Amino acid sequence: MDILYMDNDIVVCIKPARVLSTDEPGGLPELVREALGDPKADVRTVHRLDRVVSGVMVLARSAAAASELSRQIREDHFHKEYLAVVHGCPGESRGTFRDLLGRDKARRMTFVAAQPGKGIQEAVLSYQVLNRQEDMTRVRVLLQTGRTHQIRVQFASRGMPLVGERKYAVLNDPCEIALWSAKIGFTHPGTGEWVEFAKEPPAVFPWTVV
Repeated sequence: MDILYMDNDIVVCIKPARVLSTDEPGGLPELVREALGDPKADVRTVHRLDRVVSGVMVLARSAAAASELSRQIREDHFHKEYLAVVHGCPGESRGTFRDLLGRDKARRMTFVAAQPGKGIQEAVLSYQVLNRQEDMTRVRVLLQTGRTHQIRVQFASRGMPLVGERKYAVLNDPCEIALWSAKIGFTHPGTGEWVEFAKEPPAVFPWTVV
């Protein structure tokens, strides 16, 4: 377990791919407790990454810290920045994607809706092209909303599926999905100061190519 920072209120770590964010057997809180050497430690999930996605996450170490971080997330005071590698390239070096997304609970998939309706929510993200190599592009993504599978669906629906995507594209990329939680920022629940934590993706394909 790669722990970036820890105090009495929070623990910031790298969630590995294929580990659930939630508190259940094999989930991230359990892995953090193992790293702390205390199976009964109070470790609480306050935000999530898709099971296949890796990167920086913060977990709370008390009910009070969890409540405060959850409030910041609800009120959009929690900064989340991602890196992704996509097939193809956006038409502009910077831009905003705005869609209506729905959720097919039976198939556990998100879809782009043509018009508003029950369960349909607006999804907005902004992106910046960082680098391009052959048919792949590295982009920085800032979420303005936090819909399930939002980044994956919004890029895939525009013909630019993420490298390693298995759910929203039929690809045979030799890697996990190229979506990385690169940076988070929030007001520390104990000190009241703004803090940021960041880490670059691992030096493996496709991050080593683009």
